[in-house]
Amino acid sequence: MLEEAKTRTSTLQARMKELGIAQAVFTDESSIAYLAGFWGYLGIEFGRPSMLIVRADDAPVVITPLMESEMVAEMTWVEDVRFWEDMGQRSWGRVMSEVLGDNPSEIWIEKPYVPAIVRNYLDDAYPGVALKDISPILGAQRMIKSPLEIEVMKQAGQIAGAMMKAAHGSLSIGGHEYESALAVIDAGTRRAAEFLTAKGWERFVSPMIHNLQILQSGKDTSMVHRRASVKQYERADPVYFCFCNMAQFKQYKLGFDRMFHVAEVDDQAARVQQAAIDAQQAAIAAIRPGVLAEDIAAAANEIYAERGYETGYRTGRSIGVAYLEAPELKAGDKTVLQPGMTFAVDGGISIDGVTAGRIGDSVVVTETGFEYITEYPRELLVTEG
Repeated sequence: MLEEAKTRTSTLQARMKELGIAQAVFTDESSIAYLAGFWGYLGIEFGRPSMLIVRADDAPVVITPLMESEMVAEMTWVEDVRFWEDMGQRSWGRVMSEVLGDNPSEIWIEKPYVPAIVRNYLDDAYPGVALKDISPILGAQRMIKSPLEIEVMKQAGQIAGAMMKAAHGSLSIGGHEYESALAVIDAGTRRAAEFLTAKGWERFVSPMIHNLQILQSGKDTSMVHRRASVKQYERADPVYFCFCNMAQFKQYKLGFDRMFHVAEVDDQAARVQQAAIDAQQAAIAAIRPGVLAEDIAAAANEIYAERGYETGYRTGRSIGVAYLEAPELKAGDKTVLQPGMTFAVDGGISIDGVTAGRIGDSVVVTETGFEYITEYPRELLVTEG
């Protein structure tokens, strides 16, 4: 992973030279992981920024809190790791200014993602210096995944499959939503651990599945992104599991969703869920090189229209080291699909504020079409009891 991260950075530096960009400051965790191979565990929420400064004609520099510097130095291929301290003169702002210099003509940053604390410092320390957006340049590079990236994402897919199997097995009349969440965490963590060793860079990769489980059941099924609660399952309850904030491995994040029905399913719920399944399958079937991103969404929306439904959701999004990357599978996105692009193909519909249909998978675009990254039955799923 580190050698590939080093190569990615070299590719970016070459592109920066072509565009006349002298240096760029990366603050987003996904960008730092992609280029430098490490991620922090405290982060900006604690007022402890870690940054990567990539220079077109010089070696990159990592800036990190003193307390994390030993671990970061072991995790990254970058040799120039500079630390900052909470007390005294060696603040993170001073260290960053040492790297940027006194009179930069411009500073490139990740405008959509730069934390306010960093942006405010740059505004104060470099008044009148243009702050330009490096995000589209790195984003274009990240669109096409390498064979190694796809291999890691397929491992994440196997972990996600174990999570979904545990979710399915946890469902019964009288069971609790939080018990399902615990089953998912346990199964996913155990499967992730099977892919890891305690040696080298991997010893810093935790197998732990984390984040709050997105789970909607019963009358709350249409409440998208609701979290697991103490609610008990009742007969005929629909139960929706979304793993989009949990199905991840080595910083690569997937999209993966399924809906189940406890013991039985009523006719309307079955029709709505089948429409979601058929629309998703139509979208996935349309995936191949040369097709526009918006055409994938159109294939799904055509099915919904045939069934008398309409949806305001996008049909999918690009996935990778960030939860949301470009392009998106929605009307207006005219990005041409290429081999190596990876997508979460999901979305769904909500009817009358109660009934909903949901399903989602991750796929990779191949030379001839697509390949699934996630696997679980794509059909109406009704539990035994």
